[in-house]
Amino acid sequence: METNNTKTMRQSKTRTTTESALLIALATILGMFAVFKLPNGGSVTIGSMIPIMLISMKYPFGWSLLSAFAYSLIQMMSGFYAPPVENLLYYSLMIALDYVVAFSVLCLAGPLLRAFNKVMPERMAMLFAVVFCFALRFLCHFASGIIIWGVYAPPGQAVWLYSLLYNGTYMLGEAIVSGAILLVAGPQLLKILRSGNN
Repeated sequence: METNNTKTMRQSKTRTTTESALLIALATILGMFAVFKLPNGGSVTIGSMIPIMLISMKYPFGWSLLSAFAYSLIQMMSGFYAPPVENLLYYSLMIALDYVVAFSVLCLAGPLLRAFNKVMPERMAMLFAVVFCFALRFLCHFASGIIIWGVYAPPGQAVWLYSLLYNGTYMLGEAIVSGAILLVAGPQLLKILRSGNN
């Protein structure tokens, strides 16, 4: 016979899985509404990264890492751009830098929020967590731009500068949109999400 404790744990696991799946689906849908889109990948959306970061802010690190990784695979399947030089190394690096690592770093939003929240109000801590996560994601795309996509750099322009300008354009815009949304409504969104456990 199932004990009350076992039943509660099973219900909690079901809620976590369902809630995370819905947030991942929401992130995917928001990603389809691009305010600005570049030809070789990269866009400014209406806060598509926020649901993934909210998962991280509510749930333990291991679960948020798994959720962010799942989202990275969805991103890869829904908008894969083949590298200009088609060999196994370039494919592997592009998959890692432009998708898996770039989106999986969003799982750090929760640990960063909890760390920053010790020294500043939650709203500001949330903003700093977002900025840090986007900085890490930018570094992934920046490296990819140098290693893989540098062949598209205009003649005479340094590859690193091309990658900085190309990736910086949409990543800065995406960070500003996400940061503004969370600065205004972040604590309320997180409170609503956490209240679902009550």
